[in-house]
Amino acid sequence: MNWTAIWVTCKLASLTSIALLLIGLPIAYWLAYSKWRWKFVVESIVALPLVLPPTVLGFYLLVAIGPQSPIGQLYTNLTGSTLPFSFQGLLIASILYSLPFAVQPFATAFEQVDQKLIEASWTLGLSKLHTFFKLILPLSTAGLITGVVLSFAHTLGEFGVVLMVGGNIEGVTRTVSIEIYDNVQALDYAGAATTSAFLLVVSYAVLLLVYAVNRRVWSVWPQK
Repeated sequence: MNWTAIWVTCKLASLTSIALLLIGLPIAYWLAYSKWRWKFVVESIVALPLVLPPTVLGFYLLVAIGPQSPIGQLYTNLTGSTLPFSFQGLLIASILYSLPFAVQPFATAFEQVDQKLIEASWTLGLSKLHTFFKLILPLSTAGLITGVVLSFAHTLGEFGVVLMVGGNIEGVTRTVSIEIYDNVQALDYAGAATTSAFLLVVSYAVLLLVYAVNRRVWSVWPQK
């Protein structure tokens, strides 16, 4: 196996999950509690990566962060380098691509917190910020773990967005999915099978973790 590609993939998935935890929490909180009548417009934008072909999303991201775009020009002026075909550009693309996998479980967990508890907290004088950190966040732990784990797993298997935005640069943007694609193109089916098995095991372990976290009752024997 190409351990460099595995390292790049794990680093990308970890940083994406951390970023989505920080970015996704305020978005999910707003989606869960906002009464704005046009909220569905924002919900649709957040969920768009679920249905949009990765190559289409990758193309628009490539244009949005390219050297001719305002974002690309600002980044070039600050750092002297360009975002496309760099790890930083790939990270931005991964955050946007995996956004619904974090935000939707977060928002669902927030919505399931008993509104009476929240109102009681406000009545006792706690601010909305304190209520969020002292009450809502602890009661939403399972949903938060699910969102982080799902966004990590989804980033592990990215292909279309990685290819469009990151390319195939060894040690920088070459991920496991690109490695499998290259193995197949070179008729190295043994190498592709080994790397695919690695992704299969990791993905199954992630799903096991998600289902285990969301079990309400733990029991060795079936319950009567």
